Amino acid sequence: MNQTVKLLVVLIFLTSILLAQGSAGTNAKFEYRSLIDMQTAGVLEKGYVGVGIDVMPQGVMISAIEVGVFNNFSFGISYGAENVIGSGDVSFYPLPGVYAKGRIFDEDEMMPAIAIGFDSQGKGEYNDSLNRYQIKSPGLFVASSKNFELLGYLSIHAMLNYTLERDDNDKDLNLAIGVEKTIGSKVSLYAEYDFALNDNNPLSLGSGKGYLNFGVRWAIAEGFTVGLDLRDVLSNEKINTYSADRALFVEYIAPIF
Repeated sequence: MNQTVKLLVVLIFLTSILLAQGSAGTNAKFEYRSLIDMQTAGVLEKGYVGVGIDVMPQGVMISAIEVGVFNNFSFGISYGAENVIGSGDVSFYPLPGVYAKGRIFDEDEMMPAIAIGFDSQGKGEYNDSLNRYQIKSPGLFVASSKNFELLGYLSIHAMLNYTLERDDNDKDLNLAIGVEKTIGSKVSLYAEYDFALNDNNPLSLGSGKGYLNFGVRWAIAEGFTVGLDLRDVLSNEKINTYSADRALFVEYIAPIF
């Protein structure tokens, strides 16, 4: 490890001690709007803007910007490309992704929060022959979230969705469930299981086992969160021979004015 990397590690560590929270841990200042790939009922607060970056295998990089425009409603746009990191030509996604979410019921003591929305941004490599992403976009979705106090906070999430990526002739509704557990004031652990009911026919990329993903998020500064994700731990993808994809997540949230 050279001196520059050492200095960066020290600066990040000091910043995480001195500054406030992002969207992880018991002191989280902002709601998390998604776990790894599945949506939650969280919505970006009115008057804030969020910028996020996913860095994935095969040099895939996806950037997104989201704005909280009204109470319980936010929207955004995203765009990505393959081979951004690496060598050779960069392959851009065919279209930007669009995103909108509105929370229709807030959480109370008995009932979960419920949100509806649309997200057209898939992830991973884009398959031109099937007109789909390696990880299909949620499309139209309904998401619910419920929080419990348990050695910090434990949050349970569920999502029902219908993607518009259907050229593989798998047009089923899909279901995903997930959990988030805070570890201290700055760190959260994530786990989600995507049943991939819309990605399990003979033409699909999934083999029928579903996608099991894990992630960790660390709020290192005011509005600044970083994370590491492990996707497809069950090796559901037919084309992959390894057990999990490793990916990096970075997010920054700040007031618009």
